[in-house]
Amino acid sequence: MKLGLFGGTFDPPHVGHFLAAVDAADALELDQVVWVPAAAQPLKAGAAADATHRLAMTRLAAAGNPRFSVEALEVERGGLSFTIDTLRTLRERHPGAALFLLLGADAAAMLPKWREPGAIRALAEIVVLTRGGDDQAPLDGVRTLSTRRVDVSATEIRGRVRLGRSIRGFVPDAVEEYIAAHGLYR
Repeated sequence: MKLGLFGGTFDPPHVGHFLAAVDAADALELDQVVWVPAAAQPLKAGAAADATHRLAMTRLAAAGNPRFSVEALEVERGGLSFTIDTLRTLRERHPGAALFLLLGADAAAMLPKWREPGAIRALAEIVVLTRGGDDQAPLDGVRTLSTRRVDVSATEIRGRVRLGRSIRGFVPDAVEEYIAAHGLYR
């Protein structure tokens, strides 16, 4: 079994996340892409939406694709989210699986500052997802995978919501409805 670990804040999950996950699943022939919303990221400013809302939105974004699943372990564990802890848990649950850690170029650049980067590399093959046209220098010992370039960001989406602008097409319809129903990002 081949599992791709796709972690992030997902504040909110958007079409760029979805397409990168699809591209990784196809290119790496993954059996499953496991989306893992972080409770709190140690090297990133706090999330705008509560972890339970981000988990719910991630479930909505991943729904309907049989190759996607959502793992709540970081949200359930609470506190700071460390990739090494998540990888160890997934290794225990799937002892024979090949694990692939799917990272954006910005996250990959921070890898040396993460908790136990050597152990992360030992547990999973690191795959840096680059958006077509990005000129990021590859890191030593990681695979680079070019994905579709989708110029959308969670920051832009939150800003659009705050200004009362439409986010249709930026996020799945179910995520858009969730954001409106819960008054997020206003």
